[in-house]
Amino acid sequence: MENAADEKAAQLLNDFQDISFVKITLIILIGFAAIWLIRRILPYLASRGPSQLRLYILGTVPVLRLIIIVGAFLWIVPLIFNITLQNFFVIAGAASVAIGFAFKDYVSGLIAGIVAIFERPYGPGDWIEIDGDYGEVVSVGMRSLRLNTADDNIITVPHDKIWDENVSNANMGAHTLMCVVSFYLQPDHDAVNMRRVLADVGLTSAYLDYKKPCFVVVAQTEVGTHYKLKAYPFDLRDQFQFISDLTERGKLAIRAAGGIETSFALSEQAKTV
Repeated sequence: MENAADEKAAQLLNDFQDISFVKITLIILIGFAAIWLIRRILPYLASRGPSQLRLYILGTVPVLRLIIIVGAFLWIVPLIFNITLQNFFVIAGAASVAIGFAFKDYVSGLIAGIVAIFERPYGPGDWIEIDGDYGEVVSVGMRSLRLNTADDNIITVPHDKIWDENVSNANMGAHTLMCVVSFYLQPDHDAVNMRRVLADVGLTSAYLDYKKPCFVVVAQTEVGTHYKLKAYPFDLRDQFQFISDLTERGKLAIRAAGGIETSFALSEQAKTV
């Protein structure tokens, strides 16, 4: 009797006839269906709800997906394997060796994805710059995230970039972000008046979030007097319209106030077209 019990305890897999493949299939299908619904319904609700709640709703998507995946895995494993302390170490050792050699990069991405979910250097709805690409995080998967850039390109970025790349998050879960518009003027002008003129340009924008600061920073450089108009749009999705509005009206205001932009500013504008 003891030998039989020891043999059963040492048995790694359950008997084939005891494994319910129908139940395993149902768990997998239900898990995929739940993840699919979460990835469709929550972004839909977020896009139609208050802008203040949008990022909170989007941020729950990767967390719920991770909970579903872990739950399904923990449910399926006992159906296939005979879980004992001895078998646990056998399975863990074999899996770690196989994964370490065959899926090193993939596992690195998965681990980085789990770290990203809990440390949250970025989340759905955030505008980030990573590895030279700037855009909105539209989804956060287990291995990678997807960015929608200003040119409406979808870029897939592996999570393991966070190990060796700086991640610049422009809003960090907030509903707005700072926009900066630069102007380079020839030094011969009234800087005090010009600073006031550009501040008025920011304060009269239809996109401005009046609860956030709007100010102008001035610095003298080798190529002229550099003005930075810094302000926040009411909704971060309007950032490019906001920047365009500030740029257009700022140029008109500078001209009306007698300022002249330097050739450096004009060349920099040409590069961005």
